[in-house]
Amino acid sequence: MMKELVELLAKALVDHPDQVTVLQTDTEKTVNLQLLVASDDMGKVIGKQGKIANAMRTLVKAAAVKDGRRVHVDIDQ
Repeated sequence: MMKELVELLAKALVDHPDQVTVLQTDTEKTVNLQLLVASDDMGKVIGKQGKIANAMRTLVKAAAVKDGRRVHVDIDQ
């Protein structure tokens, strides 16, 4: 669910939605999500002073509370 949420949000923000990929690794209490986007879309996903990236992380963390898990979102190109 969290992976799909990050992918949906990222695809709505970028110019190249076909290059958006989200990789997920799970541990017992943690979910690590790695968001991969095209290099020219990095600024759109991060936003000014990281505001968009922080907002995305906040939404995903709120979704993870239901499962009692922690989520880490990394953004790469």
